[in-house]
Amino acid sequence: MPTFEYTAIDRTGRTRTGFLAAAGADAARTLLERRGLVPTHVSAGAVAARTTTRPIRIGAGQLALITRQVATLVTVTPVEEALRTLAEQAESRKQREIFSRVHSGVIEGMRLSAAMARLGPAFPPAYRAMVAAGESSGSLPQVLERLADMLEKKQDMQARVSSALVYPIVLAVVAIAVIIALMTFVVPRVVEQFDVSGQQLPALTNAMIAISSLMLHWGWAIALGIAAALAGLAVLLSRPGPRLAFDRMILRLPIIGRVVRNVESASLARSLATMIGSGLPVLEALQLAAPAVRNAVIRTAVQDMATQVHEGTGLSSALRRARVFPPLLVHLSASGESSGRLEPMLERAADYLERDVRTATSIALSLLEPAIIVVMGGIVCLVILSILLPILQINTLAV
Repeated sequence: MPTFEYTAIDRTGRTRTGFLAAAGADAARTLLERRGLVPTHVSAGAVAARTTTRPIRIGAGQLALITRQVATLVTVTPVEEALRTLAEQAESRKQREIFSRVHSGVIEGMRLSAAMARLGPAFPPAYRAMVAAGESSGSLPQVLERLADMLEKKQDMQARVSSALVYPIVLAVVAIAVIIALMTFVVPRVVEQFDVSGQQLPALTNAMIAISSLMLHWGWAIALGIAAALAGLAVLLSRPGPRLAFDRMILRLPIIGRVVRNVESASLARSLATMIGSGLPVLEALQLAAPAVRNAVIRTAVQDMATQVHEGTGLSSALRRARVFPPLLVHLSASGESSGRLEPMLERAADYLERDVRTATSIALSLLEPAIIVVMGGIVCLVILSILLPILQINTLAV
């Protein structure tokens, strides 16, 4: 059935736009009139059909922004009017398309969660499940506010970690570039002078000359080898077994393992708190939260926890048996279950774990930055020393 893009006026005199599936243009106009709309423009085409069916991918930041916009307007206006307003005021083309397509589904009689499902991966299953729970319980504005808060906190956490890593990464790249420049441009020029003199060179100088020659003549092969190794590693990690072993190794690292474990645990705790607060059962919340976990070891643990909860085990007991989650999360979840306040306790656990991640990240980066500088300075000193030793040797012989 073809899809038509329309513009119509409702009973209050407001302009509405969207997409509608109908047998023809006349049928589309009839459907609009039955909904109390006066069509002013109805057109069919490949663009409209494609816009209705093509899946959309958006980033976590965009999803958080969209959720906050919808949550803000839904508290004061009906869902359909909120989506229409956001579609008209959207600044980016992608946001306009998202709001228009969801708005089209809503005015066709679909629930908001079902209309979101038509966009494919733009709205994750856990997201849609929380929206559906809010619609069923009549608390959609509150659920959307919870969703917006959760997504913004996760985005803030990721932004803090990413921004903290920018300086060490830039510093490391500059250090590598300086070392490559020294070994491929400076050392060969100095070697030419030593070859002319014909003197016997120190062992350090010979080692630097060998490394420089290797980089100068076989640098392209080394670069290709590194790229091939990284590509092979990416292919290997795409398989379940190697990925599980790699993620287990990451969790065992002294500082990195603690940060990864706390980041994943905080994200899981916040997701569970939001879903449970939205009205979803613990079992369904675990099943929906598992695919969003990036570490394979923790993801497998969450899947096992869902099985245990299905068999009648409590959430805190399942967390304890997994043996991969921080004791703080286990303790607070047990306290929440015993007191009937599981949601706020999970939120509190997420806050504590995120605070611990920020502290650990700051300490690690404060140690990493001087370490990079010291390593770079040591390599540069070795290069300079390898050049100065033959010069000092010549001066000594001259004396």
